[in-house]
Amino acid sequence: MNIRHIAIFCGFCVALFYAYNFTAAKEVVPEHIGPYGLTWFRVLVTGSIFWILSWLAGPKERVPFKELPLIALAAFCGVGFNMVTFMKGLELTSPISASVLMVTTPIIVLVLSAIFLKEKLYALRIIGILVGFSGAAMLILASSDATENATDPAMGNFLIFVNALSYSFYILLAKKLTAKYHVFTLMKWLYFFGVLFITPFGISQGLDFDFQAASMETLLFVGYVILFATFGTYMLNIIAIKNLRPSVVAVFVYLQPLLAGMIAVGLGKDEINTTKIIAGVLIFAGVFMTSLKRSNNQTIVVDGKA
Repeated sequence: MNIRHIAIFCGFCVALFYAYNFTAAKEVVPEHIGPYGLTWFRVLVTGSIFWILSWLAGPKERVPFKELPLIALAAFCGVGFNMVTFMKGLELTSPISASVLMVTTPIIVLVLSAIFLKEKLYALRIIGILVGFSGAAMLILASSDATENATDPAMGNFLIFVNALSYSFYILLAKKLTAKYHVFTLMKWLYFFGVLFITPFGISQGLDFDFQAASMETLLFVGYVILFATFGTYMLNIIAIKNLRPSVVAVFVYLQPLLAGMIAVGLGKDEINTTKIIAGVLIFAGVFMTSLKRSNNQTIVVDGKA
């Protein structure tokens, strides 16, 4: 097995781990632990692992004090606010809806890049943005009927969309940082600030979790969310990104809703309805259109120049 095959396997594992995370987290939140408490454990344990790895195997890099505010802002968007909104949103909505809404991230990144990085948009991409966002709006506004699996789907879907927006900001903020620092150096500081942000919200729920009274099944779900869906996915994703083209890595991102839906439906934790199907088609169509390259006869519309 060559390195490309290993990278493809890692990419598939990342998609699978994230896909099952929607169901695994739903199994323990909020019945056994609050969403902020589980988020606190995720960040605290993963951050500790990165600090240990940095000490044992990472380079002895020093981060200038002037860089810490940018890292702190990236941590707020990519670790703190991002994870809090995700876990709270997942508590209120269904695994399938949450996984479908997460696919809006590439579209949001494209919009933010046009606004802040002055990347140019053209007609097809703008149409794709509108189509993708219409699917997200449909999933948020049309999912109003509460069920046992989704107690407040409209609010939950909105929070998942906010989570995708927050993570998109993180991608732009982290772009410069990843070029400057080793992965262990950057991640240990991101999670350091992440712990600071999340502790006020999650420490109470985290300390209320009774490990001794929890069943082995509950502990396994919590352990999965922390070790596989948080730490493991990041480490495997680094291998995939390093050895595969971005277009190939993107395929695994778009695979997550399919896998999440199969897992949730197969385990009887969710069901597919017309709204989810139509919204998913719109979002995927929007992502597809925004990923297409401009042809010679298309006009750039951001600055009015061809």
